[in-house]
Amino acid sequence: MKDELLYGINAVSEALRGKRRAFELFLARDGHDRRLEKLLTDAAAKEIAVHRRNKADLTRLCGTEHHQGVALRLEGFPYVDLDQFLADQRCAEDDSLVLALDCIQDPHNLGALIRSAACAGATGVLIPKDRAARVTATVERSAAGATETIPIVQVTNLAQTLTELKGEGFWIYGTADTAAASLYEQRFSGKVVVVIGAEGEGMRPLVRKQCDFLVSIPLRGGVNSLNASVAGGVVLFEILRQRLMAAVGK
Repeated sequence: MKDELLYGINAVSEALRGKRRAFELFLARDGHDRRLEKLLTDAAAKEIAVHRRNKADLTRLCGTEHHQGVALRLEGFPYVDLDQFLADQRCAEDDSLVLALDCIQDPHNLGALIRSAACAGATGVLIPKDRAARVTATVERSAAGATETIPIVQVTNLAQTLTELKGEGFWIYGTADTAAASLYEQRFSGKVVVVIGAEGEGMRPLVRKQCDFLVSIPLRGGVNSLNASVAGGVVLFEILRQRLMAAVGK
């Protein structure tokens, strides 16, 4: 597993509180953000070497100016083993929620979707190994640390994985612009997997075939589709809203 360079205050802060082994913390010499002092404290607690660099050096190191004066070298991202994840789902709560992403290729979309999944209480995120973005520093920064709080699984065959989740009692809900059923007409109960298709192309046919239900998001105006990360957030938080309302009604 190759080392990874992570940058951005929130992403680095979450990584320092996470389980991954970190090796070096780089801080801008002229950084004045008070949050950098907390990073120093966390790094000292884990006995991580700290190096001061000027901002130009940090920009060259990170390959971007948007590092906020901090970077962290740590071990590569640890995906959760699929067999272990499936085993965990056998004992999952009756209202478990999983997000499956079918070939999302934009790392910013992937990061935003992971963040939405974590905030909506999802128990995991599934991403294909091929033709899809993987978890990188850009994804982790877009997720604002959420990659440290939710299991992320790389799968060889997403359609087959959905079949296995059905065997564990999950219902599969896919999103499609052409679906006749509105998101707001659908009741999401029991164990749920939400599938979000790729930017532009949507779900692949074999993945779509595994869906028990297809739902669309009602739109008004001149644009006929949403960004993938926005669509995923809308669906996830509609499910959360329904479950919160159900809990209040009990």
